Amino acid sequence: MKTIALFLLVIMLAGCTNQPSEPGNYPISPVNIRQVKLTDEFWLPKIKTVQQTTIQYALDKCRNEGRMDNFLIAGGVMKGETRGAMPFDDTDLYKIIEGASYSLIISPDEQLSDYLDSLIAIIETGQEEDGYLTTWRTINPNKPPAPWVQPGERWHHLGASHELYNSGHMFEAAAAHYHATGKRNFLEIALKNADLLTETFGPGKNPELPGHQIVETGLIKLFQITHDKKYLELAKHFLEQRGDSSHRRLFGPYSQDHMPVTRQDEVVGHAVRAVYMYAGMTDIAAICSDTAYLNAVNKLWENLVNKKLYITGGIGARHEGESFGENYELPNLTAYCETCAAIGSVYWSHRMFLLTGEAKYYDLIERTLYNGLISGISLEGDKFFYPNPLESDGQYPFNKGSCTRQSWFDCSCCPTNLIRFVPSVPNLIYAVSNDTLYINLYMSDSANVRMKGTNVQVAQETGYPWEGRITVSINPRKSMKFTIKLRIPGWAENDPTPGDLYEYTDEHTRQVKVAVNGSEQIQDHRSRYFVISRKWSQGDLIEMILPMKVRRVITNDLVKENQNLVALEYGPLVYCAEEIDNSLNIAELFMPDNAVMMAEKSDDLLGGINILTGSIPAENKEKDVKIMMVPYFAWSNRGPGRMKVWLPREEK
Repeated sequence: MKTIALFLLVIMLAGCTNQPSEPGNYPISPVNIRQVKLTDEFWLPKIKTVQQTTIQYALDKCRNEGRMDNFLIAGGVMKGETRGAMPFDDTDLYKIIEGASYSLIISPDEQLSDYLDSLIAIIETGQEEDGYLTTWRTINPNKPPAPWVQPGERWHHLGASHELYNSGHMFEAAAAHYHATGKRNFLEIALKNADLLTETFGPGKNPELPGHQIVETGLIKLFQITHDKKYLELAKHFLEQRGDSSHRRLFGPYSQDHMPVTRQDEVVGHAVRAVYMYAGMTDIAAICSDTAYLNAVNKLWENLVNKKLYITGGIGARHEGESFGENYELPNLTAYCETCAAIGSVYWSHRMFLLTGEAKYYDLIERTLYNGLISGISLEGDKFFYPNPLESDGQYPFNKGSCTRQSWFDCSCCPTNLIRFVPSVPNLIYAVSNDTLYINLYMSDSANVRMKGTNVQVAQETGYPWEGRITVSINPRKSMKFTIKLRIPGWAENDPTPGDLYEYTDEHTRQVKVAVNGSEQIQDHRSRYFVISRKWSQGDLIEMILPMKVRRVITNDLVKENQNLVALEYGPLVYCAEEIDNSLNIAELFMPDNAVMMAEKSDDLLGGINILTGSIPAENKEKDVKIMMVPYFAWSNRGPGRMKVWLPREEK
């Protein structure tokens, strides 16, 4: 296992009223990761880092901290007490297996596949005869690993026990492993557990609900594999019962359990729990053609982007409860912006796109991917941010006791969530609906897309996000007519984010340019897609140029923290100032409106980036002071230090 360095990882159902009895699916389908070969100079190295470093690193941590032992102790193969500090430690292995499974699709590796089989065998050892699987309860239900978890038999105090959360991550991982390998060894463990859940929970049965959501989307993935409606019905039941106090005590807003989900219109509580639940609600809206769910997720998403979103795509304002704050509550130094929440936000917005086909969801996905999500992992792949604030004073220990990335956490959800997510990024690039191909993200790759029963080879070449030129070659097996929709990023059309929370201080004067076989295309693309419908033949070439320049962003005046402050962007990237690059103290830096900032390549810095440089006037200085900024995702890779995304527009 030493070489894990080896390129690891519509319609409705009975029970939904006034709808057809058979479940459907999303009207738009992503082009599967199996059909996409990434060659991108930005994303491929990041995926390889996870494959070659992070997966093995996390497995070593799990082994040293007893994650594997817990399954063996639960199964009676070893003696001992539960090891670890969290009731959801089992999920670390599940998430690693999920990410490694995606890695196997990208880079087949027999040694890794065999190792996953050995891990799955260890997991199976810890499963009880009837399918129950949460190791700490099996080992000693009266001795939970964390003081905030109540002792007792299974399904007791589900608000904190994480038994159903454990199941959800297992289901997600088992589905990924099955799709990657075709093997059913992990899937059968998951189905056995899911069958136990359907026997235990549901109308007229145990009325309790998961405190931490994710079992809902996990159950739906099992439904999509097996077509067994009982898994879909249970997922919908868990959602339907939130906010219903007739048979149980509510968890409250912290767990989004304060009112029925279809009446919720403000994102509240624990941010990760919230976006996992909203993803499940979107599944129900799509699969069950449920307009009440659709209306709810639309309102929730609009509340998020208009009132509770950080410019980096981060979500969650408060350390207390790892939670959203009030509308427009967006502090910078104490911002939480958990890495897991950024990942959950992408899962949710991707579903919203697949349901609606609207580009705005990808504006948020892209912003999150390039900024507040990959900031969670170091360039070397072995250190991690749990929160991702937009400012650091070098003293406030925001990252679970540290001012920089840490090698691991007692609660290691974020490192292992990054492992499960990053190798799946190619799954986000393309999507298909009927005779339409969506190109939503710009990365160098080659893909095999099925259009109207015919194979179409699609290939991108681009230096994105450092450059705005993208070329797309289209090679159908035979000449055929279909539509290609090229997403025009919001940042290229004077909208930093969907909604009115942020705006640029200037207007782009250069327009997005698109040409097919050298012939410039003219059209109104206010829909945020450049639509090209034509008969495509082998060798057709699309050229797209996005206008790249340094942009200044300001915030809605209702965000008190950011009044009279400005942030800088270049393309999809948010920039920040670190003290290591600047002679002035970060607290003294400012960014006047007339300061000229230029982007330039720095191949030897932080793995090769574009930096922003310029100069600003400063009191008590004989000449202007130089200022330098780096992409936010790369900050704190050179040790702890002060940092700011938002700078004053005037000298203090």
